[in-house]
Amino acid sequence: MTKQTSGSPARAAVVYNPVKVDIDRVRAAVTAAAGRVGVADILWLETTVEDEGQAQTRQALDAGATLVLAAGGDGTVRAVSEALRGRDAVLAILPSGTGNLLARNIGVTHSSLDDACTIAFAGDTRSIDIGVAVTTDIEGDTNERAFLVMAGVGIDAAMIANTRPRLKRRLGWLAYVDAGFRALPKAKKVRVGYALDGGERRTAHVSTILVANCGSLPGNIELIPDALVDDGLLDIAILQPKSLFGWLLIWRRVTWENRVLRRTALGQRIIRMTSRAVRTELSYLRGRTVQLTVDVPEPFELDGDEFGSVVAVDLTVDPGGLRVRVPAAQ
Repeated sequence: MTKQTSGSPARAAVVYNPVKVDIDRVRAAVTAAAGRVGVADILWLETTVEDEGQAQTRQALDAGATLVLAAGGDGTVRAVSEALRGRDAVLAILPSGTGNLLARNIGVTHSSLDDACTIAFAGDTRSIDIGVAVTTDIEGDTNERAFLVMAGVGIDAAMIANTRPRLKRRLGWLAYVDAGFRALPKAKKVRVGYALDGGERRTAHVSTILVANCGSLPGNIELIPDALVDDGLLDIAILQPKSLFGWLLIWRRVTWENRVLRRTALGQRIIRMTSRAVRTELSYLRGRTVQLTVDVPEPFELDGDEFGSVVAVDLTVDPGGLRVRVPAAQ
């Protein structure tokens, strides 16, 4: 992990989603935090339906901004990060919306706007990995997109596609639970071909396969406990439950074993004695590159947003490709 003490930027920019944030409140909090470190030059750029933040971030960089604050949900953070990949400018997150996935994984508070603004202007700077996904659709067209937390093919992508927008606005990440209950009865196993680091291609019938840059989710879910945001690796979770009981075993593992038991020596002994059954339901792999193929087009998601259907995805990691603000070391 690389951390550096932050310096006050000469110019900052705020790329914000007007649907997700109260812009007057954000403007007041940002101006106050910036003023405490002597930053007065702030550029304000609004995202649109057509552009989630990539073009606005490039505009900010062209205008000389060295700190870009992403104010919105995970889609805004992902879009801004995509444009910042490999650049000298730094990302700061003002969390809003449903999941706040990257913010949760790097310790940025999602409960206090004032604290998030303090981290943006007075926190440390940390270099983290950024994932890159090149998708291929049924027509053979390809698209390259960045991701920060995870990419998925299978029931998770179908669940996201089934999430009701109005319920998502009202309940946040709990709306995915509603979508999950509606998706599970119709769920079918997906035959996925996968290869790690250019190695042998294997196949598996899965409910979902997830490729992650980090592993903590809302609701105290530790999906992939060993995933680190700065280890230069992608972590793969393969979910193959054989029944409803299999889903319950997975749920126990990601909410109890991964998050609680594994933190103590006694807990790890309990896991070794009791978790044999779940190992066939949920397994983990790790690599620098992952190639996925499916027999028929399947829904694909990145960081909790749907990105259509794919027949193949090539995923790689860009080590240290993004610089972000994190809480200052005590």
